[in-house]
Amino acid sequence: MDTVASTAKLNNDEIFDLMKQFITEVIGEEFVEEMDITPESSFTKDLEMDSIEIVSFSEKIKQHFGDQIDFTGWLSSMDLDQLIDLNLGTIINYIQECQ
Repeated sequence: MDTVASTAKLNNDEIFDLMKQFITEVIGEEFVEEMDITPESSFTKDLEMDSIEIVSFSEKIKQHFGDQIDFTGWLSSMDLDQLIDLNLGTIINYIQECQ
């Protein structure tokens, strides 16, 4: 699913499922099976993703949504504490607002 999405607006559950798919592709299915991924899941604390994995996740969002979502720009506007505390729900809300 690494193509730019159509103009169809996704709901929160669809965005969550898509983000979970991207996380699985980045960190591996064997790790995801051991985790309970929820919208409250933190990338650094709960999912234990390192910076390279987060960049790979960002690329998947960019490939899927194209210019519709400036995920990298949005992340670059955050300070370190915001990045450390970033959770899946915040990303879902951002994508929902950008659609």
